[in-house]
Amino acid sequence: MITYNQQNGAVSLHSPTSMPNACGFLWNENMMIQMNCRGYAVAQFMQPEPAKYAHGPALEAKTFMQPEHAYFSHHPGRFFYIKDNQTGEIFSVPYAPVKQAHRKFEFIVDKHKISWKVEHLNLTCHLNLSLTAEDTAELWQLSVTNHADSIRDLSIYSYFPVGYMSWMNQSARFDDTLTSILCESVTPYQKVEQYPVQKDFKDTTVFISDKKPTSYETRQVIFEGEGGLNNPDAIKNEHLASKPAHYQSPAAIMQFTQSLSPEESSQFNFIFAPVKDAKEAKQLKQKYLSSEQKLNKAKQKYQQYIATSDNKLEISSPNNALDNFINHWLPRQVFYHGDVNRLSTDPQTRNYLQDAMGMMYISPDKTKSAFIKALSQQHKNGEMPDGVLLNADSELKYINQIPHTDHCVWLVICIEAYLNETGDYDFLNQDIPFSDNQYSVSVLEHINLALDYLWSQRDSRGLNYINQGDWCDPMNMVGYKGIGVSSWLSLASAYSMKLWADVSVAIGENAQADKWRQQANTLNQDVNQHCWDGEWFARGITDAGNCFGVSANTEGRIYLNPQSFSMLSGAITEQQWPLMQAQIKQQLQSPFGMMMLAPSYTHMHEEVGRLTQKFPGTGENGSVYNHAGAFYIFALFERGETDTAFELLNTMINPSSDIDTLARGQLPVFIPNYYRGAYFQYPEDAGKSSQLFNTGTVAWIYRIVIEQLIGLKGIKDGLKIQPQLPSAWDKLEVTRLFRQSTIKLNVKREEHISEQQVLVDGTPIHINQQGEFILAIKPKQNYCIEVALPLAPSVN
Repeated sequence: MITYNQQNGAVSLHSPTSMPNACGFLWNENMMIQMNCRGYAVAQFMQPEPAKYAHGPALEAKTFMQPEHAYFSHHPGRFFYIKDNQTGEIFSVPYAPVKQAHRKFEFIVDKHKISWKVEHLNLTCHLNLSLTAEDTAELWQLSVTNHADSIRDLSIYSYFPVGYMSWMNQSARFDDTLTSILCESVTPYQKVEQYPVQKDFKDTTVFISDKKPTSYETRQVIFEGEGGLNNPDAIKNEHLASKPAHYQSPAAIMQFTQSLSPEESSQFNFIFAPVKDAKEAKQLKQKYLSSEQKLNKAKQKYQQYIATSDNKLEISSPNNALDNFINHWLPRQVFYHGDVNRLSTDPQTRNYLQDAMGMMYISPDKTKSAFIKALSQQHKNGEMPDGVLLNADSELKYINQIPHTDHCVWLVICIEAYLNETGDYDFLNQDIPFSDNQYSVSVLEHINLALDYLWSQRDSRGLNYINQGDWCDPMNMVGYKGIGVSSWLSLASAYSMKLWADVSVAIGENAQADKWRQQANTLNQDVNQHCWDGEWFARGITDAGNCFGVSANTEGRIYLNPQSFSMLSGAITEQQWPLMQAQIKQQLQSPFGMMMLAPSYTHMHEEVGRLTQKFPGTGENGSVYNHAGAFYIFALFERGETDTAFELLNTMINPSSDIDTLARGQLPVFIPNYYRGAYFQYPEDAGKSSQLFNTGTVAWIYRIVIEQLIGLKGIKDGLKIQPQLPSAWDKLEVTRLFRQSTIKLNVKREEHISEQQVLVDGTPIHINQQGEFILAIKPKQNYCIEVALPLAPSVN
């Protein structure tokens, strides 16, 4: 069903029906497209806010990307019909709209392209999608090869529906000089001040061919007729009507008649793109379709852009599927997040900071720039905004208009991780202004203010106020009256203070370190006093004074995040740990990973908020929410619970069987924001992937792999060497780029040793007073590290 190319990471699906929503995605700095195996597409571009150039059949409201996106017959897509003119038989590529069972089908997701290989009626069709590195433009290539013993008379039709573009003005026409169909529209405006901005919008969607079509059609409804998209009326005729669309929903439909001798092939190249006008369309055609050399050069340039994340880390372990994902797909998804900020102009502050944290393993300079931008929008009282505005015309939208209380925590956690990875402690001395005061202070002072702000936002019990949400966006009614508190945020504040205490010691600020540690201990004590429920920690206390996420609750009885951060902050004691661990496993663990809470809410709980209105097992209402799962995996590794941590890490990435794969319905080319949860309530739906690749999970998983699993963690003085191999592994080979040097790590389990041993370039290095193996790193060097580990304990 699924095959892997270990050399380049490509993943192939061999059926369009077993996992009908399986998909891959491509992007550049201006656009993104998600293509599923059947030919349906979700695409957007920036102008400067996210906009679409192919629409559904009805007027669409603007929203952010949705999980478990539904597809239907008239959904935007990219399709080709193939007709044998002699027999009248038709089929479509990739699969929809005809949905003919092909003799052979292969959907191939590569890092820099998405392609299909379809064999049917003695024809082989290769269809490829790539993007450009610079422009908002899809590059499509279709080749058709005749394997019959006789000459074939074929008609090949493009079908790129553009949909309902505008209720005010839409049309389509064929431009003979450009061999293009131009689908034109006008974005409606209500306020006069909107017009100067919208007049320069790319309101035209163009489909450009490198060959002149035999005929064309621009009216979707006329093309479809009464036969439906699986057997369109227009295809039954010898030629299309070649008419413009006058306010009908447009589509880019071209017919190419082609005679193919045995084993002869014909190739077609197309551009599908939003443009301002025909002049811009002409420029695109000249740039990409005027010669085969220019087209190939553009594709090569895009491949080089995507390859920015390659070769930073390579592992070879006993788990080939895991290797494929870590070596190829995980850094690619990290790069997507860190490079284009999820194609948003106002990313949530927590997302922006964590995405930047992941980017430090690929391009630390971009991480640093992101932190500077975020810090420049901090308020002088230390509070961080709910969203980071990336340009002067941006405004806070959607959830960023709702006050949340957790953003300062991520500032500390992510910058501490950056300091470790890069050793760039000089960054702490850089002066940066505030958003509400141009007076500049050092990065160190910015972070001290952020921690002071967290400390100030506590109630009489010493717990942090939640307002209308913390990390959990839809937990919006716990504290909207200004009384409710979050145990998770209190623990996360304690954790961030402990991290910053270590930084303070590293720069000689011992008094500050004592302050942060004392405050962290106080927070941990207060959470234990007010939120320990006997076997796990409550999620918080509502405005009405009720603890929730406790054993007395029939729904939302236990939440994962407080447990994870109690481990990180040090709030959990050795006596409490076995009790809590048992309850986490019993109530929250599923075959697809850790559920965020359980049992899922089945109706509105007004003391908690709109989280409880989400369908059980979706989103934050008890799904296997991978971001929360990553925190727990991180905490387990920190605690030395290696086998449990690795089991959950592997579960998140690798299906355990074909049945597991089918339940998820997703190719292993990205980590989704969630898999369906509510495992004990709705087991038949559990595991289904959201197919949404925007997630803070990946920065943490990349960090976990690098710093904990393979154990090459940056610290101020160099590289800490502490691999945490699961018991089932007896060896591991790693190549990692670190501070401009190449690190080659070879780990083996050996008999007759009881503790880790380390050789660097053949010379033993010794453990320091803290019980750590530390290697000082010089830039532009090669280091060969050999680690010997004791044999894993045998399991009875």
